[in-house]
Amino acid sequence: MSTPLVSRQRGPDPGGGAGEVLVARDITKKFGGLTAVNQVSLTVRDGEIVGLIGPNGAGKTTFFNCLTGMETPTSGEITFRGRRLSGGADRITKAGLARTFQNIRLFPFMTAVENVQVGRHCRTRTGVLSAVFRGPRHRREERESIQRARELLDFVGLSRVEAELARSLPYGDQRRLEIARALATDPGLLLLDEPTAGMNPQETRDAMLLVRRIRDTGLAIVVIEHDMRFIFSLCDRVAVLVQGAKLLEGSAEQVQADERVIEAYLGAPVVGAPVDGASGDAETRS
Repeated sequence: MSTPLVSRQRGPDPGGGAGEVLVARDITKKFGGLTAVNQVSLTVRDGEIVGLIGPNGAGKTTFFNCLTGMETPTSGEITFRGRRLSGGADRITKAGLARTFQNIRLFPFMTAVENVQVGRHCRTRTGVLSAVFRGPRHRREERESIQRARELLDFVGLSRVEAELARSLPYGDQRRLEIARALATDPGLLLLDEPTAGMNPQETRDAMLLVRRIRDTGLAIVVIEHDMRFIFSLCDRVAVLVQGAKLLEGSAEQVQADERVIEAYLGAPVVGAPVDGASGDAETRS
């Protein structure tokens, strides 16, 4: 089966502009005397894929951590659907932001379907007593959770391995499984931190097709990547971070042609990018 991923976090935007999902204004994060992110602003709209690139240590993952509640910004404001975001990662996930990680964070001794079920936790209402005594609500939500997990595994192409332990899956399948778990939270915005890290060229092409399928459901996506062909072939806009600050934001063509970007990061224009659905070998990664 193929199930549309209609987000439960979509709806009116009472405080932002038309179609604005996320607005991050002047986000700064300091660790003691080190400024890891320096007044970075970013707007993401419905059905849009935005790329975030920059040299190692540019502040990309720290910026993601600030968006998703894993770090508290030193200053700045983040709004989602016009409502200000604050609090820890659990609260922000429930609000509608989901993410994957540069280093895969699956539960290795749980099956694929169980890993995706974990993502449903923020959407369940069962209380402690109902869970302990397996009351009617708990049983109903458990059935719904398993069904939704199976639908998402099918969507990412993993229905064949639902009963296998996560640790036994090939690397590319583990990446897909982590995306399925993120989608299980019913997000309005999906943040992918180096989704093709460690993948071979075929796995990278498959990942690009999957990200496009997710976008085609209407979900907004932000992607951190070091594979420039992947980024420039996939993204509607690309933002470049250098030393914690945003150097440039624009189309793939604008970013590739900018002399400051070439000097700071690319070294030379990426030959053949953007390309029509293809991806070459990944560049050197962190």
